[in-house]
Amino acid sequence: MNNAVLLKTGRRVNFAQGTSLKAVVLVLLTFLIVLPLTKTVTSTLQPDTISAWSDVLVGRLSRNLFYVPLFNTMILGVGVAIGCVILGGFLAWLVVMTNVPFRRTIGLMATLPFMIPSFANALAWQALFKNARVGGQVGYFQGLGLDIPDMLAWGMTPTLIVLILHYFSLAFTIIAAALATVNSDLVEAAQIAGAKSWRIVSGIILPVATPALLAAGSLCFAGAVSNFAAPALLGLPVRLQTLSTRLFGMIEVGQVARGYVIGILLVLVSALLLWFGNRVVSGRRSYATMTGKGGRTKRFDLRQARWPLFAVCVLIMAVSTIIPVLVLIASSLAPASADLFSNWTLHYWSGASDARIAQGTAGILLNPDISFAMVVTIGLGTSVAALGLVIGLLTAYAAARYRTGWASAVITQVSNLPLLVPGIAFGAAYIAYLGAPIGPLPALYGTFALLVIAGTAYLLPFSVQTGRAVIQQISGELEESARLTGAGFLRRMTAILIPLAIRGLAAGSLLIFVKIIRDLSLVMLLFTPTMPVLSVLAYRYASEGFTQFANAITVVILLISVAVTLAANRLQAKSQPWLKV
Repeated sequence: MNNAVLLKTGRRVNFAQGTSLKAVVLVLLTFLIVLPLTKTVTSTLQPDTISAWSDVLVGRLSRNLFYVPLFNTMILGVGVAIGCVILGGFLAWLVVMTNVPFRRTIGLMATLPFMIPSFANALAWQALFKNARVGGQVGYFQGLGLDIPDMLAWGMTPTLIVLILHYFSLAFTIIAAALATVNSDLVEAAQIAGAKSWRIVSGIILPVATPALLAAGSLCFAGAVSNFAAPALLGLPVRLQTLSTRLFGMIEVGQVARGYVIGILLVLVSALLLWFGNRVVSGRRSYATMTGKGGRTKRFDLRQARWPLFAVCVLIMAVSTIIPVLVLIASSLAPASADLFSNWTLHYWSGASDARIAQGTAGILLNPDISFAMVVTIGLGTSVAALGLVIGLLTAYAAARYRTGWASAVITQVSNLPLLVPGIAFGAAYIAYLGAPIGPLPALYGTFALLVIAGTAYLLPFSVQTGRAVIQQISGELEESARLTGAGFLRRMTAILIPLAIRGLAAGSLLIFVKIIRDLSLVMLLFTPTMPVLSVLAYRYASEGFTQFANAITVVILLISVAVTLAANRLQAKSQPWLKV
């Protein structure tokens, strides 16, 4: 009897704790996500700003403000989605389902391009292909005497190529995971029936991989339409506008209401396409390929094509990863991009101020502005990783451990909402939200606090996924036992959950750190001279023609990103031993 009463009392306490925790999480999500997005909409509906909607949609400037940038954005999104699915799917098929040489090495290399910031690839492209159309230094190939056409140096074509080479690794990861689940019995049955390899691929493998293909295409589309760096560096010099660059331009020149309207429309475009992709997948139910029977992977024998296809893989890896990194390093050492591999100097890294070089700008290691930006960037990454981990863990815990009730569903949906919002639109939302005083609270524009809060909210979906993965590893029975002995919520978290999953939490924090320090879209509108970050400084230097400084800063960001990502992967492998299998 006493045990029954104790159990009943424990359940009531647990329910009360769950209700309180969900209420706290809902309040946090409201302040971090719901209010900024709501404020953006309401700020365009005021008597003095509502005309911005007609200006953007039907006014005499609407063609240049919205419809032409929308057309360019859709071309980029669709082109990148198709290119990434083809390229990533091809590599995934080779790695997972064929006997191509050095499969594991190819698989590892195929994941590296996503570690490189997209503006790094754009800067590397400029160093190689820039021509004299917009003035300034010309690229390496033009310096060799080659006539680089405008369509290859600027505009839609190079932007498409750069974004495909950046995002295809995302498609590779998703499609490879799906192909790894294809049961070999299906393939063997088709082979016994006499089906050719191309017929097996088109009739069996492609249909069962359709959800992964659509998911990969949708995510790559969303990434491309929200990307600011590549269109800005390669498109703006020739007046190629996308919605993200047009949004930035409107706010930069003080037309804030129009910028907010464009940001809202950009969010709607991204959300609509992601919804459509999910709708297509959910409309079909015949994707199951895993049964209760054990299965082994069936690999296609490439025969004489093994080494030629391996050479194609090496070429893809070189173009997407190795060459851009080498070009950035060389460009940070060369006095001019036209002489990329000669007359190297360390001036742009460690040289003192010299009026004859780069208008007297000192090397990045001696430049106080860049040193301060380094401190701000590292501090931003550390703060967002720590704060995001705490909020993400609480959010995941509330949704996973207390699943009943409408609040859990709302928490799950709202915490994933930033995935639908392009970074530059999210930055605009935070300018509308915290850029002006709110009651007794001062305006936060230009402060470190605004960068941290906006970064934490923007990357919250990744923090929540980290927390969810950690919680799923630990049985609820451990916490239930501790709760019955009188351990409170904080005690259970600090004594059981966090110690058992510290490696996974640390790995997730490191990945969040990497995402924020290499991000340009989110912080582009939040940047101020009093609170600089490295990614925006690199963009500003590149825009002003100081390409060596821009590339040197980008190399620093790249080195930090790769080192921290490798450390995170190592921690994940130790916390999840099955990843080594």
